[in-house]
Amino acid sequence: GGSSGIGAATALELARCGARVILATRSARRGEAAASRIRRETGNNEVRFMHLDLASLRSVRAFASAFLRQEPQLHLLINNAGVSAGGTTEDGFSLPFQVNHLGHFLLTQLLLERLRSCAPSRVVIVASSAHCAGRLRPESLGRPPSGLFSTFRDYCDSKLANVLHARELATREQGTQVTCYAVHPG
Repeated sequence: GGSSGIGAATALELARCGARVILATRSARRGEAAASRIRRETGNNEVRFMHLDLASLRSVRAFASAFLRQEPQLHLLINNAGVSAGGTTEDGFSLPFQVNHLGHFLLTQLLLERLRSCAPSRVVIVASSAHCAGRLRPESLGRPPSGLFSTFRDYCDSKLANVLHARELATREQGTQVTCYAVHPG
């Protein structure tokens, strides 16, 4: 998300550098307020909000479709989410796994051709060193784990999926001038 925390700080710095910035957040009120604040602080009028709810794959598809219609350029895609609350999405996946990983995975796939056509470009996935405690279990992938500390385990699993996605995408995109990175923010 770009309306607070790491996402807002990143958007602010990109806007300061003169970039056209699309803040993708699920809350229109917070997204519009963040975009307005960043425009005011930087003097960069090329900062706008677009609705994106990573807890809904339908929303991810709608965002990608609207983005591709409205924005001819894409040079940098930053996938930033760090949900650690429990719950299940409308798509039947655990909330942290879908918001932190699956939503961004789908978004990246839907925007990949645009990234290639605008190369050099890059994908930055905000992961976490918590990925070291993650463990992906194919038989229960995307379902909330049970037991003590299950929400934290789910978060760690989602961040491991982020790192693996970045590594695989970097491998697949060799030679295309699309580079991919996973970063630990703190």
